[in-house]
Amino acid sequence: MRMTRRIAIVAAAAMTALGLASCSGSSDGITIGIKFDQPGVGLKEGSNYTGFDVDVAKYVAGELGYSDDDITYKEAPSPQREQLIQNGQVKFIAASYSITDDRRQKVGFAGPYMVAGQDLLIRADDSSITGPKSLDGKKLCSVTGSTSAKNVKDEFANKVQLQEYDRYSSCVEALVGGAVDALTTDNTILAGYAAQKQYQGKLKVVGKPFSTENYGIGLKKGDTEFCNKVKDALQKMIDDGSWQKFYDANYGPSGLELDPKTNPPKDITCS
Repeated sequence: MRMTRRIAIVAAAAMTALGLASCSGSSDGITIGIKFDQPGVGLKEGSNYTGFDVDVAKYVAGELGYSDDDITYKEAPSPQREQLIQNGQVKFIAASYSITDDRRQKVGFAGPYMVAGQDLLIRADDSSITGPKSLDGKKLCSVTGSTSAKNVKDEFANKVQLQEYDRYSSCVEALVGGAVDALTTDNTILAGYAAQKQYQGKLKVVGKPFSTENYGIGLKKGDTEFCNKVKDALQKMIDDGSWQKFYDANYGPSGLELDPKTNPPKDITCS
């Protein structure tokens, strides 16, 4: 009888522990896709992860019931983001992930939590480049396959000389060294580089965006319940001032000023 009672007590304790873990939402942890190579956005240095998107991901995970120790970060290169979500390798992605109609055919989005735009990064002492139309005859750097560089050549400066590298960091080094005249991609990514200590005072974002990029949290298509939880977390992040704190910490040193009419976003939805 005593043995039976002891087994029952142990079993009850185990069920209680399991129940607590379930309520916290963190018994199995959570895997989140981020960028590993974009300063100010998502950067991995050793075991340390920094950037605006990382701060957003942590905040959302916290609202879902996960602690920092419950989070596993997985690199989410742009061409692999939809596959990572569809295969269940990540629960959600926060990685300068623009919401587009094509992507919404494959994954769901909560957002936007940031409205960015394609822009130019130039040397701080360069007054000749004032926007994409002033790039004719200049050397413009971007990563291989960049839509931003193609937009510049097709729509603004058909005589621009495109230089392609495999990484944005290589473009930044070429820019500082004088091998190219400008780098183009989203202004938030450019600001992240300009904010790095070794580049402060040497580089600047032109501040004339020529596209609109609505960054969203990518998640499994059709998971409406989860999307609404993420949406609510993003709204709370804006309302309680955390969004501004994250922005100041990651982009403040670069001097980047986003349009206050669109940032922080006022209409966060699930799509």
